[in-house]
Amino acid sequence: MNIDWLQKPARPINGDWYVDAKFKQDHLTKPVRSLGRLEEIAIKMSALHGCARPSVDKIQMVVFAADHGIAAENIAAFAPMTTLEMMRNFSAGGAAISVLAKELGADVEVINTGTLTAHENLQSVIVERIAAGTKNFTQQAAMTAAECAEALNIGQQAVLRAKGNQADIFIAGEMGVANSLSATAIVCACLNESAQAIMGGNSELNETELQSCVAAIKQALQRHQTQLDSPLSILQTVGGFEIAAMTGAYIACAQRGLPILVDGFVASAAALLAIKILPATRQWMLFSQVSADLGHQQIIQAMKAKPLLNLDIRLGEGSGAAVAVSIIRLACRLHTKMAVFS
Repeated sequence: MNIDWLQKPARPINGDWYVDAKFKQDHLTKPVRSLGRLEEIAIKMSALHGCARPSVDKIQMVVFAADHGIAAENIAAFAPMTTLEMMRNFSAGGAAISVLAKELGADVEVINTGTLTAHENLQSVIVERIAAGTKNFTQQAAMTAAECAEALNIGQQAVLRAKGNQADIFIAGEMGVANSLSATAIVCACLNESAQAIMGGNSELNETELQSCVAAIKQALQRHQTQLDSPLSILQTVGGFEIAAMTGAYIACAQRGLPILVDGFVASAAALLAIKILPATRQWMLFSQVSADLGHQQIIQAMKAKPLLNLDIRLGEGSGAAVAVSIIRLACRLHTKMAVFS
């Protein structure tokens, strides 16, 4: 399956819009820089949108869902059937992201990229099931090259739909039992860190559970050491279908000039891969939050990001990004509706 599109450049950003937006901020009826980071957000959104009146009225959220073979190691917090049950919950509007999206007036797609078992027709769920979950990457590569390419393309197609719907900002969420283990392995490989350094301080795990997870990740990284030599190889070897789809989506957003709002740990792992594949993707990103997890803090530091929130949100689904949307929306409103001194 063709993924040559990954090599296409990101859309350039016209620096004049930064200059114009900053000039306007400095002449609004307030002391200079008195609105702090709200001014930074407004200036960046003006530059990304290439206009004097940026907005985030039309929000596109896409939740990518998949199961992970490493769940067979019995070290995940939930049983694999949870992913499928959450798909039904998304469809019924009972998930956190469903509630947040409704409050924001956001458009939501849920895409099944590879649950362990098939499901009945579910409203608002797009089925693009690549396989019955990834393989157990402690034993073999999580995906074939063809499967990884298919997942990347699913992310690209989601962005093309968002652009067709004239979205102002793109949020990728995820759902998949054991996807935090996949994200941990990705971050370890990308940043040359140990599993202990990334997973340490995880309040969801007791010491026995933590050491079991660390041992599994260490085993996988040692087994695949020679294959972890590029971001695409890392993704194929220890990634997940939904993580690959998010990675593809982020790159496609940058190529088509659609601002990105990155969510939590798993979404940030995908963002890190996207930046390593196409570095200019970084300039199209805003970062919604940082959690208490050491691993997430290290990713944020590696990407030189300044998250908007620190509310200890660790749910995934795009929930932290959804909460941060209101801050961006208000920053844009202030920029466009405040008077200038003249």
